[in-house]
Amino acid sequence: MKKITVLIVDDSAFMRKLLKDFLTEDPNILIVGTARNGADAIKKVKELKPDVVTLDVEMPIMDGIDALKVMMEECPTAVIMLSSTTQEGTESTLAAMQLGAFDFIAKPSGAISLDLHKIKSELISKVLCAGTANIAKLHMPQNDCERKPAVVESSSETVQQKFLTHKHIPYKTGSEKKLIVIGTSTGGPRALQTVLSMLPASINAPILVVQHMPPGFTKSLSQRLDTLSAIQVKEAEDGEILKKGTAYIAPGGYHLKVKKLGMSLAVSIDQTDQQNGHRPSVDTLFESVSEIENYEKIAVIMTGMGMDGANGLIQLKKTGLTMAIAESQETSIVFGMPKAAIATGCINKVVDVEQIASVINSYC
Repeated sequence: MKKITVLIVDDSAFMRKLLKDFLTEDPNILIVGTARNGADAIKKVKELKPDVVTLDVEMPIMDGIDALKVMMEECPTAVIMLSSTTQEGTESTLAAMQLGAFDFIAKPSGAISLDLHKIKSELISKVLCAGTANIAKLHMPQNDCERKPAVVESSSETVQQKFLTHKHIPYKTGSEKKLIVIGTSTGGPRALQTVLSMLPASINAPILVVQHMPPGFTKSLSQRLDTLSAIQVKEAEDGEILKKGTAYIAPGGYHLKVKKLGMSLAVSIDQTDQQNGHRPSVDTLFESVSEIENYEKIAVIMTGMGMDGANGLIQLKKTGLTMAIAESQETSIVFGMPKAAIATGCINKVVDVEQIASVINSYC
């Protein structure tokens, strides 16, 4: 196996050494250089052509965001941002994801982290995954826009679809009671923007979303997506009643579930144990929704590492009417979670991310 080459960018010599020590523990990773600021990083990316760059957000001379803009324009590379969990840090990180960063890692205790060992395994796994990323997909421009009414194809016949389920499982009865559940991870913020911004405010279902993110980031993500979507997008709050036309994003560090509250459905969030290393977990959400009777469900698995959501999808299919959609390999930043979902045999359609909203809308 060819080693994945990495450039480490941080203004702190201590941090550069610590990150280098962590990454060199994996025999498949080779550190080819370090840089002290954004300007130095751009020069070395052009010179060394690394597979992956770890990039600090806050640096003198040129910060990580400005450096990322130049890199993605002049020498597109898989970039992992290292960010603090301050309000400014979370907003900068989301801006970086929009500009084409592969993923990010939250520093455990601010800008100078002496307890970075807590994220060592996450750092190594994300670097290994970034080393195989399709850079062209990261570099696809994503234009921000003001909130506007969504224009969505209403007929599924206009959408290019690939049918995978050979068991003819029914998933539509004409019921007015519907739930939409979405799971995603690496590459998810941009995929969610594409999908949620194309859904009409009149959509006939609440939407529950699990995006793998640490605490502190999901509120900023929700607020950002809300400004770009016709539907309402918010961070889920325990006990609130689910409303049609609203997307509820699981708070970082909490599982998102659904519970019955009288004649209505409500949000339930908790900090029970991680499921397969995740909290929030897509499996947890899907399994919770599988227990809700007399509702049609539309389940979507999009770009992400690993296989979170696959087991929950099996449970959804076993217990009720579920239309299951997976994002295609062609548009997934990481074709891990969709691939695992497809392997279950429970997926009805595989479509590009730009088509997911049309498919959802045709069943709502």
